[in-house]
Amino acid sequence: MKLKNALMGAAAGIAMLGGAHQAVAQSADEITVGYFLEWPMPFQFAKVNGTYDEELGVTVNWVSFDSGTAMSAAMASGDVQISVSQGVPPFVVATSAGQDLQILDVAVSYAENDNCVVASGLEIDQDSADELAGKKVAVPLGTAAHYGFLRQMDHFGVDLASLEIVDMAPPDGAAAIAQGAVDMACGWGGSLRRMLEHGNVLLTGAEKEELGILVFDVTSAPAGFIAENSELIAKFLAVTAEANAAWNDGSGVEEMLPVIANDAGMDVDATAETMATFVFPTVEDQLSGAWLGGAAPAFMKGVADVFVESGSIPSSLSSYEGNINIGPLEAAADM
Repeated sequence: MKLKNALMGAAAGIAMLGGAHQAVAQSADEITVGYFLEWPMPFQFAKVNGTYDEELGVTVNWVSFDSGTAMSAAMASGDVQISVSQGVPPFVVATSAGQDLQILDVAVSYAENDNCVVASGLEIDQDSADELAGKKVAVPLGTAAHYGFLRQMDHFGVDLASLEIVDMAPPDGAAAIAQGAVDMACGWGGSLRRMLEHGNVLLTGAEKEELGILVFDVTSAPAGFIAENSELIAKFLAVTAEANAAWNDGSGVEEMLPVIANDAGMDVDATAETMATFVFPTVEDQLSGAWLGGAAPAFMKGVADVFVESGSIPSSLSSYEGNINIGPLEAAADM
């Protein structure tokens, strides 16, 4: 499998950055938060309206990324203090390599909005997945899409060594499958929608969940920054939770939708379609045993072990419980 060691190299680089620069932070009167374009979420309404700045009492700078691995690198270098909607797989890759990151909340669950698409001209579906052998696949290594790809190939019995795997961010993968440069591409959000114009998935979101292929993102930050700014973090999570609640109960949808769409770089219809496939768990649910209060560490261990088995990372941690910090979210619940 080509590029087999790319992810290990990236993880090692992140670990080195973390050791050398993770303590670097911006001045106390401003922070920088990472997020994704074409990934519409309720928090963006509060982002646009300056609610975070007002409630936190600091200037919040926002910077967009195209992958969760890039978020890890930015947090390791000290350029970013908080990442919103970082995928669990890139978080696991970074922490397995020694980066001291912690999960703060469950940002979104989205089994239907992260997948791999096979070029329509191949006419390959789940009954003929073995025909993927020898094909070229665009995969953003170390991401949720990468994890889902590995699990799907394992499910269908496709030998990874038989594939030509190219590390591509989802926008590049979407362009590549449109141009016929790859036979399959994996990604999420707007990129996935564009991929689907040129192909089909092997498994639906519901079918993936039945196989235990969960797909969710988290809000993450360096452990040192969290320890030194616990109240600020709690306020940040409280603003996010309030935006989620307004979206979930329907009271804010009409006002929020066009604002979120514009900030995400999408039209309103595409935004509504995308968000209809998203689940934004309540704080109570996030703190329950089904999420951060119990199941998440075991799931993270499972993700890490899949990456180790595939040769994507050299080793996993014995446990990921220390990489979850529910203290700020508990505090946010009382705000």
